Amino acid sequence: MLKIEIERGVPLLSICGGYQLLGEYYKPHNGSKLEGVGLFPAYTLASYDRMIGNIVIESMFGKLVGFENHSGKTHLKKNAIPLGMIKKGFGNNGKDKTEGCIYKNAIGCYMHGSLLPKNPHLADWLLKKALETKYGREIKLKSLDDTLESQTHNAAVKRFS
Repeated sequence: MLKIEIERGVPLLSICGGYQLLGEYYKPHNGSKLEGVGLFPAYTLASYDRMIGNIVIESMFGKLVGFENHSGKTHLKKNAIPLGMIKKGFGNNGKDKTEGCIYKNAIGCYMHGSLLPKNPHLADWLLKKALETKYGREIKLKSLDDTLESQTHNAAVKRFS
């Protein structure tokens, strides 16, 4: 059912464990790999190293900021589209400079830490996509005064970069 809704264009934001479970599989330290939903062309391997700290990425939405705290190392397959490229932080696995994954209107990532309040432009995009899916047409959101939100976002980008 989830895959059908995603194919239909329903937006989704999955963070950390949700992101991992929407990939192809998760391989724990001990035992068999756990099959995932297979939405994202990615897989995750358990690690003993925790990746913790502020994160800044460059994405199709512009700069996004958040906080990451994970030990799973996610690897994107060749056909995967990353949410963005790391400017600061660890991202998917601490090595390839990618963070997250996008498939249609579904986003998976490790960016905890008030992701949507710190990135109002991402929140607006998710809301717009939800409305467009519901009504079956392009939606133009009425502009709101995002001055304070933008100032907060820009301050976080500057502080974390």
